[in-house]
Amino acid sequence: MPLLGSIIKKGIELRQKIHFERYTPEQHQKNVLRQLLRKSQFTLFGQTYKFSKIIASPQFINKFRLTVPFHDYNSIFSKWWNKSLHNEEDVCWPGQVKYFALSSGTSDSSSKHIPVTRDMIKSIQKVSIRQILSLAKYDLPESLFEKGILMLGGSTHLHQKGSYFEGDLSGITTSNLPFWFQHFYKPGRKIAKESDWNAKLSEITEKANEWDIGIIVGVPAWVQLLIEKVIAKYKLKTIHDIWPNLSIYVHGGVSFEPYRKSFESLLSKPLIYIETYLASEGFIAFQDDPHNKSMKLIINNGIFFEFVPFNDNYFNSEGEIIGKPKTCLIHEVEDGQDYAIMLSTNAGAWRYLIGDVVRFTNKEKCEIIIVGRTKHYLSLCGEHLSIDNMNKAIEMLSEEMDIRINEFTVSGIPSGSLFAHKWFIGTDDPVDANHLMEIFR
Repeated sequence: MPLLGSIIKKGIELRQKIHFERYTPEQHQKNVLRQLLRKSQFTLFGQTYKFSKIIASPQFINKFRLTVPFHDYNSIFSKWWNKSLHNEEDVCWPGQVKYFALSSGTSDSSSKHIPVTRDMIKSIQKVSIRQILSLAKYDLPESLFEKGILMLGGSTHLHQKGSYFEGDLSGITTSNLPFWFQHFYKPGRKIAKESDWNAKLSEITEKANEWDIGIIVGVPAWVQLLIEKVIAKYKLKTIHDIWPNLSIYVHGGVSFEPYRKSFESLLSKPLIYIETYLASEGFIAFQDDPHNKSMKLIINNGIFFEFVPFNDNYFNSEGEIIGKPKTCLIHEVEDGQDYAIMLSTNAGAWRYLIGDVVRFTNKEKCEIIIVGRTKHYLSLCGEHLSIDNMNKAIEMLSEEMDIRINEFTVSGIPSGSLFAHKWFIGTDDPVDANHLMEIFR
């Protein structure tokens, strides 16, 4: 029995048994907002919106919501975050922002620059440790805790732009990994710096036969591509022929379901799938229960949540917020309802709509699923078809026809005096198109 694995597993199980839940979700969130306001009250943002007066109010949460306006990326960047890019300190959070995560672009900019402060990096590390501790709930062999953890993310070679560095959030967080994690971390510092994805995948493939991987972390499309390259390189039947101890796949960023069937064809035994919700704005939630597909919100670690009911009363057909709707707090949400997430964080985001839509599956346990984006809905005639709906339809079609669907898209087209959905489905398997259409209807 491996000594190191035994020690780690028993330590995780012991830590998991200790119950620290002294506060309700409402109290946790109240404490978080108070801490955020106190620490940032002397920043430019905090002085503009008089955070010191807000803190002094007995109803400081309501006063905060009445005083600070909503922000989307364009509004908060143009007025506030842009100052940090030009070497200003104490703008939205104390000190100077050292890192900016590059996220997907908007109509007004080629790429979003999301501030990542040292406090946010520490918060992400804390949640990552919590996620490791949650493995005590899974029936895992002690030997697994000695295996390598392959993290397939952005380059850790960040681009320096004056006083700050920019790059993928995964590259920023990986470049700040704690020293004790280096023993387990693959592909290692040298390969992790590679910025060319094809070159990185090739270098990992060359090293694959030297590693004993137990856990893979990464976006489904890139992980699947890597596994296919490794199988082809070493002429294997499945990835378990080279990594027999591979047991866990941690994924996030996009829905895994459209990839599941083709992904599992590359395995010889089932994996444990763990979903995470790590956005450029912070570590929001992760799946901590093997019997539950929902994710648990992180409500006591540097992020204050507000939720805007996602319906026609508060959002227009373009996914833009209408007027000034009252937000719901963590104790005011309802199960089964869809909400757009609004964050205030220790990276200097204030009442910031990140564009994601979630649904509460258990408000008492603060459990959610991601159902889409505020601007990624089909609503030609009020049908409000979400990404979650579309992914579910593809998943059911894949199971019904026993085919692997690698990608799909859908658009709206005229149909007489009305509109219809036109689907484009990509698969390498032989398909009777007429039969597919009959099932899909």
